[in-house]
Amino acid sequence: MLKATLLVNTMVAGVLCAAAANAADPAVGQKLYETTCAACHGATGVSIAPIYPNLVDQKEQYLVQQLKAFRDGSRQNPIMQPMAKNLSDTDIANIAAYLSNLKP
Repeated sequence: MLKATLLVNTMVAGVLCAAAANAADPAVGQKLYETTCAACHGATGVSIAPIYPNLVDQKEQYLVQQLKAFRDGSRQNPIMQPMAKNLSDTDIANIAAYLSNLKP
């Protein structure tokens, strides 16, 4: 029983360490956002024109899903698809982490 408990504890610790190592970095996301997204969606996530949505206060997972959908073409938009096509999963996670922490 002791060995099984130790094994489970070791596995849980490994999963937690892996999750922490793969955690998104909002600071990196901010840099990517500023160079890729801010021209249309605004420096503070409030868009510069009515045709672009505000991104401030959006939920992180929603942003990840939408950027991936633009990237893979399952969500069609002639402006967003070229913007998202070169973003890696890590880039998307970082941008979403940054935006989800912005406050209106």
